Amino acid sequence: MSTFQNITSSSIVFLLTGVPGLEAFHTWISIPFCFLYITALSGNSLILFAIVTQRSLHEPMYYFLSMLSTTDLGLSISTLVTMLGIFWFDARKISFNACLSQMFFIQLFTVMESSVLLAMSFDRLVAISNPLRYASILTDLKIVQIGVAIVTRGTLILIPLQVLLKRLSFCHSHVLHHSYCFHPDVMKLSCTDTRINSAVGLTALITTAGVDSIFILLSYLLIIKTVLSIASPEERKKTFSTCTSHIGAVAVFYIPLISLSFVHRFGKWAPPYVHTLIANAYLLIPPVMNPIIYSMKTKQIRRAVLKVLHPSAMKN
Repeated sequence: MSTFQNITSSSIVFLLTGVPGLEAFHTWISIPFCFLYITALSGNSLILFAIVTQRSLHEPMYYFLSMLSTTDLGLSISTLVTMLGIFWFDARKISFNACLSQMFFIQLFTVMESSVLLAMSFDRLVAISNPLRYASILTDLKIVQIGVAIVTRGTLILIPLQVLLKRLSFCHSHVLHHSYCFHPDVMKLSCTDTRINSAVGLTALITTAGVDSIFILLSYLLIIKTVLSIASPEERKKTFSTCTSHIGAVAVFYIPLISLSFVHRFGKWAPPYVHTLIANAYLLIPPVMNPIIYSMKTKQIRRAVLKVLHPSAMKN
């Protein structure tokens, strides 16, 4: 690979990568990706519209679900242009500032999704452990405050990462290994010492997804303790069934995230397309699967979505 002279970050143009080794098939590869994007955008928009327009869903659980759909929409839109631009038009160039903006929004919506999943686990804990005080604990004002805290937390944690990236200079290849700007990918191309960047990035990951996963696990331990104290097996099953959608959402968020982390740290000898596919799955699986999970497992959401799609049929 050719070596470039030392260049400051503001004048850099990076080259994104589609699926390494399969460039000739990018048009065909774009078909399933288009289907996934259409599913994610339409599914989350439909759930969001149903919650906003139907008063029967103006409850804490569904407000949190609307936050989840909003973050999934943001996550999908953040990568849509660059990913399909590569597959359709071979539009690989992206300026450093555009790359920085894309990284910020991808990371912001990822942190927000983790935070929303934590808030949803708290919602389930209160609903099951203290049902009589559920409405008084999770008031509309409290939910607004939680939403503001989620956005503020993500922004404050990510600003140092952005500032540290701006100080880097790049003197090697400018070819990134994904179809979107990925923080570790950009750091690897720098000829500046990136140990501080790596430390801050790891700290951000631990204090967001790491801490959130621990509290989600603790919430479910308390939920299980409460459920097991219920005498009737039928009631235990019915109570715990209200958590199945959230458990599914947690799984489709954390499994791709953990897989991506393992591949980047321990999968150096894996074929390049493995890294690419897991990196794309990490961003696309949650927005695609969450609307499907909640539509299938939550009767109220399923009825609301059907009412939006077939209003006349539901009246009959």
